[in-house]
Amino acid sequence: MGERIRGSAGVKLRKRRLARTGGLCERCEAAGRVTLATRVDHIQPLALGGEDVDENTRNLCEPCHLEVTAEQFNHAAPIEGRGIGRDGRPTSADHPWNRDRSGPPPGSKV
Repeated sequence: MGERIRGSAGVKLRKRRLARTGGLCERCEAAGRVTLATRVDHIQPLALGGEDVDENTRNLCEPCHLEVTAEQFNHAAPIEGRGIGRDGRPTSADHPWNRDRSGPPPGSKV
């Protein structure tokens, strides 16, 4: 398994790698979108024997990083809109907390 570079050397390395693409997501750019990259992703994951070298990295946004990681480790793809927002509320539109509240609550007698 490849060894990750950590500490201040790792922080400097990450900044340099993100600057390589002007801080943009490489997958989004290839698809004609402009998206800020927030992750330096290892093409061949370190956990699967990849090396922590520039040639084995790409800059990705969070959604792209979640997708490729799920593919690489044979996990189910992330469900868009699921999860919890910064305010702690569920982000899924079909979650009971996010449904239309204009009528009476379900099960109530009016």
